[in-house]
Amino acid sequence: MARILIIEDNPANLKLALAILHYAGHETLAAIDGEEGVAAARRERPDLILMDVQMPGMNGLEATRLLKQDTATAAIPVLGLTAFAMKGDAERILAAGCDAYLPKPYSHAQLTGAVTALLATPCQPRWGPLP
Repeated sequence: MARILIIEDNPANLKLALAILHYAGHETLAAIDGEEGVAAARRERPDLILMDVQMPGMNGLEATRLLKQDTATAAIPVLGLTAFAMKGDAERILAAGCDAYLPKPYSHAQLTGAVTALLATPCQPRWGPLP
């Protein structure tokens, strides 16, 4: 199965995502903030990143922008996770570089479905293919 990095500052949400993905057979990695998450993504090169949008310090949108600007991590798909699914949020999340987003709270089926869909779709960096 896939190696998935979960970047989430809320311990309960992190534990839930880790459990769901582990149960689905995936290898999971975790980071508790944007800076730690960017470093882990660059070091570990996961197959997929689950990115909490609202985090203190470097938020998920800033972290996603950094990852999508880096040729080493730009092609890794990012699933934005947000408790704030307000009008305009989808556009803001996708504009930051997330390949899809999932509002919280989510069900087991919603998370595994989104993960399966993103892993099945070849991802190209938003600024174009690598040379």
